[in-house]
Amino acid sequence: MGETKASLSHYMLLSMPQLQDENFANSLIYICEHTEQGTMGLIVNQTHSVRFDQILPQLDISPQHATNLAQTIYTGGPVQPEHGFVLHTSVANQKWQSSIQLEENLYLTTSIDVIEDIAHSVGPDQSLIALGYSGWAPGQLETELANNNWLCCPFDPAIIFHIPAEKRLAAAATKLGFDINLISNQVGHA
Repeated sequence: MGETKASLSHYMLLSMPQLQDENFANSLIYICEHTEQGTMGLIVNQTHSVRFDQILPQLDISPQHATNLAQTIYTGGPVQPEHGFVLHTSVANQKWQSSIQLEENLYLTTSIDVIEDIAHSVGPDQSLIALGYSGWAPGQLETELANNNWLCCPFDPAIIFHIPAEKRLAAAATKLGFDINLISNQVGHA
């Protein structure tokens, strides 16, 4: 179950204008895992209509005792939209039940305990809560890349954690040296 030779884990995908799939149009996706078994990522620039205070009672967390109700919820993708995923930085000496380390200071947690800590202002300093995820079967993402549906960009935590959601796609494009708004939706191959 090793990573492919050209793994895109810990990269970001920028959707190109010709990508018309309503789930992914105008999206920026952080790739959590890219292996021979497939790819898993989270859309990091599309906010969800559900508010943080609305999900707390479903998780048996009382919003009345919460000190942080302003957390934005994101649409992570069309797969398992009822499940929550928290992309976050670490907190010294803090471990949550279902955390996996993605990079030196970046984790993905799926357990309720991190949500409870975020609600009580004792969670990670930087976090992104997403409902659902984006998934690709083996070879599917590579085909989409060959069809010019996506561009790849090295991960930059500042884009996800410090730039407003509506500006993240443009910020990632700028990191690659172009203005996303000036790209044609015509597909071409060099």
